[in-house]
Amino acid sequence: MPSTSYRGKNVPLSPFRKLVPFADKAKEAGKHVYHLNIGQPDIETPLYALQQVRENQLRVLAYSPAVGQLSYRKKLVDYYQKFDIELTPDDIIVTTGGSEAIQFAMLSCFDIGDEVIVPEPFYANYNGFAQIGSLLVRPITCHIEDGFALPPIEAFEAVVTDKTRGIFITNPNNPTGCFYTREDLEKLARLCKAYDLFLFVDEVYREFCYDGQEFFSALRLEGMEDHVIVVDSISKRYSACGARIGALVTRNEGVLEAATRYAKLRLSPPGLAQILAEATLDMGTDYMDQVTEEYNRRRQVVYNRLKGMPGVVSYLPGGAFYCFVKLPVRSAEHFCQWLLESFDHEGATVMLSPGEGFYATPGLGRDEARIAYILNEHDLGKAMDCLEVALEVYKGVEAQLEPVSAL
Repeated sequence: MPSTSYRGKNVPLSPFRKLVPFADKAKEAGKHVYHLNIGQPDIETPLYALQQVRENQLRVLAYSPAVGQLSYRKKLVDYYQKFDIELTPDDIIVTTGGSEAIQFAMLSCFDIGDEVIVPEPFYANYNGFAQIGSLLVRPITCHIEDGFALPPIEAFEAVVTDKTRGIFITNPNNPTGCFYTREDLEKLARLCKAYDLFLFVDEVYREFCYDGQEFFSALRLEGMEDHVIVVDSISKRYSACGARIGALVTRNEGVLEAATRYAKLRLSPPGLAQILAEATLDMGTDYMDQVTEEYNRRRQVVYNRLKGMPGVVSYLPGGAFYCFVKLPVRSAEHFCQWLLESFDHEGATVMLSPGEGFYATPGLGRDEARIAYILNEHDLGKAMDCLEVALEVYKGVEAQLEPVSAL
């Protein structure tokens, strides 16, 4: 039988999906599983946008332009203006989710063996996309004790080599929920200009900022027009993860030309989903205001419960709908699998994402996990009940285990 490729055999596993088979078995056994492992909100997709898809009178669902429908890109220009971002429709390529935008950006800007600097923990799929593009991730480690704030700019400069082509951040951050300020971005911008680097910023969660913090887009950085590439998506803003509509946004004409070539190879982004995405931009602000406030309440529920659990270390995230947690366990991966295989509390258990998969540095995140607070407050409370009881029960389980190196 022909062998699969080295690339295929070594593609990194998704930390938020790798335990799905255990969750499926838990459900088959009659357990209720509270999913805090993946950013799939339980908030309803806007009814108005869904109606525009249902009521559309299309007779032929044809290819759209490779870069996306012009009408949608024009409305995106108006949307970005709300954040003081000045663009033209030609600065935007509509993609099949934010994931494709990341791939287009990496393939357009990196050659084989090039390096990208990424603060860790980071969105785990960056590892996979980097592997597809045969580039190397250079991690800069952030720490839970200060809420995963960006390290000093000197830490970034220390890992710049002649192979470095860019810095990649997510703001607000997935998986940590850390919010990066305008000052943070301006420091990174100065470094990128000094070494002629790209600054990639995933801004998918820009609407979800808390405690009065004002979001500042990298697209507003002065003198960085040719350096900045922004990744966007409707998945989280409008609870439309299955629509698979994202965008690559940049003023760099060379990057746009290269990314458009990739866009033409895959022909077009999803047609019906563009109708939905365009409809979301015809709505007022009520939906987004309510959703942001809902996530703010959920954030407080999780934070308040975590800080009351003995041995648990966490923090109050400033954006998005994630936080990391340091658990009083030797192996979070073993603990998370045990939660699904061997534990229940009142017929339920909780699913988390083990933290190690969000790091590039081997061994880091071993006792950490990501929590996505995407369930309603009642279910979040029940999930936190499960976690609190599980940690107490697991003490006895862990005492009987072999040393951590064998886990």
